[in-house]
Amino acid sequence: MAIAGDTIETLHGVEVADPYRFLEVESADTKKWVKAQQISGQAYLAGIDNKQAIVDRITELWDYEKVSAPFEHGDNTFYYRNNGLQAQSVLYVRGEAGVEKAVLDPNLLSSDGTVALSSVAVSGDGKTLAYGTSNSGSDWQQWQFVDVDTGSPLNDELKWIKFSSAVWDHDNKGVFYARYDAPAGGNLLADVNFNQKVYYHKIGTPQSQDTLVYDRPQNKDWGFGIEVTEKGDYLLLSISQGTDSRNRFFYKSLEQNADVVELIIDLEAEYSFLGNDKSVFYFKTDLAAPNGRVIAIDVNNSDKQNWVTIIPESVDPISNVAIINDHFVISSLHDVLGKLSIYNMKGELTEDVVLPGKGKVAGPYGKRSKDYFYYVFNSYVQPQTTYKFDFKTGKSSLFTEPKISFDPNDYVSEQVFYNSKDGTRIPMMIVYKKGLKKNGANPTLLYAYGGFAISLTPKFSPANIAWMDLGGVYAVPNLRGGAEYGESWHQAGMFDKKQNVFDDYYAAAEYLLEHKYTNTSKLGAYGRSNGGLLMGATLTQRPELFAAVLPAVGVLDMLRFQKFTIGWAWTSEYGNADIAEQFPALMAYSPYHNVTAREYPATMVMTADHDDRVVPLHSFKFGAMLQAKQRGNAPVIMRIESNAGHGAGKPTSMKIDEFADIYTFLFDSFGLKIPAKIN
Repeated sequence: MAIAGDTIETLHGVEVADPYRFLEVESADTKKWVKAQQISGQAYLAGIDNKQAIVDRITELWDYEKVSAPFEHGDNTFYYRNNGLQAQSVLYVRGEAGVEKAVLDPNLLSSDGTVALSSVAVSGDGKTLAYGTSNSGSDWQQWQFVDVDTGSPLNDELKWIKFSSAVWDHDNKGVFYARYDAPAGGNLLADVNFNQKVYYHKIGTPQSQDTLVYDRPQNKDWGFGIEVTEKGDYLLLSISQGTDSRNRFFYKSLEQNADVVELIIDLEAEYSFLGNDKSVFYFKTDLAAPNGRVIAIDVNNSDKQNWVTIIPESVDPISNVAIINDHFVISSLHDVLGKLSIYNMKGELTEDVVLPGKGKVAGPYGKRSKDYFYYVFNSYVQPQTTYKFDFKTGKSSLFTEPKISFDPNDYVSEQVFYNSKDGTRIPMMIVYKKGLKKNGANPTLLYAYGGFAISLTPKFSPANIAWMDLGGVYAVPNLRGGAEYGESWHQAGMFDKKQNVFDDYYAAAEYLLEHKYTNTSKLGAYGRSNGGLLMGATLTQRPELFAAVLPAVGVLDMLRFQKFTIGWAWTSEYGNADIAEQFPALMAYSPYHNVTAREYPATMVMTADHDDRVVPLHSFKFGAMLQAKQRGNAPVIMRIESNAGHGAGKPTSMKIDEFADIYTFLFDSFGLKIPAKIN
């Protein structure tokens, strides 16, 4: 148990208590507290009978071969494959002769699977692989290079990279990338990250000789997304500020020694580059079109009045666009469900691709020079399956299909709509096993996110099938703050409108109660990251709705999040407590600052010791405060993973164990017994 301090500061005339400020520091006392919480949390979970039955069922369901959609470079085709329970998926290559071999196995990078493959970039000729790795889930990446034909590593090594891939030049001689200076404070997990810079690295030279291509010292919060056009004629810089979906757009000719050109300087909309015909650039944008449209800009005649709309905005928000076979292939959402449409270069609809069901479409994946593309379809009850669409036939064919140990027809996936507090119509997906009775007594897990324009579309997870095999209901509402209905939906859950997100979530819980899926003694709440913030608000605003709440890697101190690692970037979503007029809204819902002495439901605060995205101090402080203020009998425990981060790159065994702990904690909180065998 943490001992509260007496830290009190005055912000904009308001005295704010921060009794657990000392947990922000990596001190001996903090380490001692963390260790004690780990021991206590593990002991509590170990005391619940039959967790192994859940582990066994999830493991059984997880154990099937998973193959990604392929991507092609030169004569080589690359794809990821996991034989079922491998800690990390292996990157394979198949050459023109059809011979397959593993080109990179991340499982060999560490003994426990905690060194993860974060990203790869293959040269245009398919001969050299650049790959980034991260340790223990950190956002920091280290990039290295491999000769694809021989599998031999090159001597090149790039460090201090975050939030950037490596992008090859057209000659296959080197890569463009963005990096930060080495942290001056010495705390890799908490030091703030500013002043990202774009460099060019020539293969065969040390990083110290890399060429600085572009930086913006007067704008320390600018981040750079990098692309090179398919023909290699331009370097493209998509310039962001924080997590704001809006961006600026600059470019640089690679065919001549030219300066960077500031094509779009106003931060007023999103501009996603799609491709170009020489000086004509195509973009997906939400400028004057919250659901998105496709436009063309001639960079030699780039005044805004000369921009041309190719595909106008529709009622269905655009998710992704790719130019393939001289067509615009558009993935969009219709009431959260995937839709795939094809337009010619004039913007005329040629066809809607017939999909295998109602679910999520990932992709399209292809190149302008090809007459086919790949896409991946899945739903809450159907695992990811890859299809190949052929422009010559106008039809999709099955490319890879997983062989699973359950029948998707044994489960129900339904979509419902309900009204939030202010009358806004909200969609929600609800999945469960056939035969379930709506008697108001089913164990139910309500998962949500609601922020950063991230759409929660149907996503398959073997663990969810295990939950349904336990008799559980899994429900996912599409709260405002996401992009399920475009940018206007996102903006309705930002800044001082964040309470809309929370109210949408509470209304989802009330729908499940009213329609007899469950009752408050069998209802659990779960969310991660920004969804962890949602869980913190749930605990401090409507704890009576739930029997158990699980805030995972959550943003829970809304007054200080901007002071650590990349937290400053989220001020474009939440606001900034250092600004007087934005302080009241943040103070009103900041979970850490709104914990009071009262009865709380069973709570498991989840975080990881190497999370340098949402640093664990959020969970430490919130968990300590909640433990001190709990006046009921329900447990408040911490689940703190070692050698793990925000979630990316987590090995399979860790994922399975985490889900098993979640379900075990929920069943115990619901007063239910876990069966000795689950099927």
